[in-house]
Amino acid sequence: MFKTRLPLSALVTSRRIAAANGGLFKLISSMSEASQKQPAANLLKRSKEETEVIQTTKRAKSEGDNTEEERRYPKKKVILLMAYCGKGYYGMQRNAGNTQFKTIEDDLVTALIKSGCIPEKHGDEMKKMSFQRCARTDKGVSAAGQVVSLKLWMIENIVEKINEHLPPQIRILVAFSHKDSNTSDTAAFRLDPETLQRVNLLFARYKGTHNFHNFTSQKAPKDPSARRYIMEMSCGEPFILSNNEFAVIKVRGQSFMMHQIRKMIGLVIAVIKGYAEENVIDRSWEQEKVDVPKAPGLGLVLERVHFDRYNKRFGGDGLHECLEWDGEEEAIKAFKEAHIYPTIVETECQEGSMRSWMATLPIHDFKGTATETQNNKEQKQEEADIANDSD
Repeated sequence: MFKTRLPLSALVTSRRIAAANGGLFKLISSMSEASQKQPAANLLKRSKEETEVIQTTKRAKSEGDNTEEERRYPKKKVILLMAYCGKGYYGMQRNAGNTQFKTIEDDLVTALIKSGCIPEKHGDEMKKMSFQRCARTDKGVSAAGQVVSLKLWMIENIVEKINEHLPPQIRILVAFSHKDSNTSDTAAFRLDPETLQRVNLLFARYKGTHNFHNFTSQKAPKDPSARRYIMEMSCGEPFILSNNEFAVIKVRGQSFMMHQIRKMIGLVIAVIKGYAEENVIDRSWEQEKVDVPKAPGLGLVLERVHFDRYNKRFGGDGLHECLEWDGEEEAIKAFKEAHIYPTIVETECQEGSMRSWMATLPIHDFKGTATETQNNKEQKQEEADIANDSD
């Protein structure tokens, strides 16, 4: 299931309309009767006043829809710490009104409504609840430490009640082998220490600030938003599960773009397997478009959202709480071992997404730029057309 935690809450003020609707309508009636004996100028003035009263009445009706619930429970801005297994979902972010592609947020919003934390009428307009997500995950991607914030009615036993209405259901796990090895026999492959060392040397080249326009889509080389800061990237010691070897790759950065991590790993795998030279990583920072393969999403997990700067600036001021999850470590670990890791291993063993993806690496052109590759294709097509004409 989704595990939802409430490590932090902040008070928010809620505005209430003190006057009752009946009193407001009575005021309108008395003003209308008096206006019959007043000059035209006063009639216009009172007409505006009546309009203002009517508008106030409408606001009172709108804001009074949930008066009973608000009286019972306070509304607060909270942070939810979530863990989820992404298999079967089309990513994290919700597309309101689209039931064809179910996302993590679809089930989360449904659970919040059923548990009585938010009004049903705001289900399709979560902006009214000040909803924000810390990160987006793609189709099939899991998370062990996703964070969202929003305003909730603080019902009793809120965590348990939200989880009651959520369905039961990372790090990156891949295997490295040379292109000449038998990729169909993944159970026989084992990562040697020398290859692991080289892998980590390549990952270390991603550290710092670089132009990652080649590691996502629809980003121009000169787009400032393509520059991202990577703090850490490394591959841990391999381990055996279901007779197959896996390795955990940790990536820590200031922020990531769509597909960025999958392409960072895909390019290193291409180098390790011998399809690309090491200098392709350096070329990828430059202006020309480089063909960068995208590794499968299975095994990609949002492990943690960190707030180091916030904690350093506000954590010790006596007014704010540090955004830390030390108390949830055991629960996060248990969720990963019970839901995320078994799903990744079982799915990879059954479907072989990594093995299938590695078979596509030979079709990538790692030496030329995208422009050169397109020119070569056009030239080959032109030669083929000439040959057909001569026939």
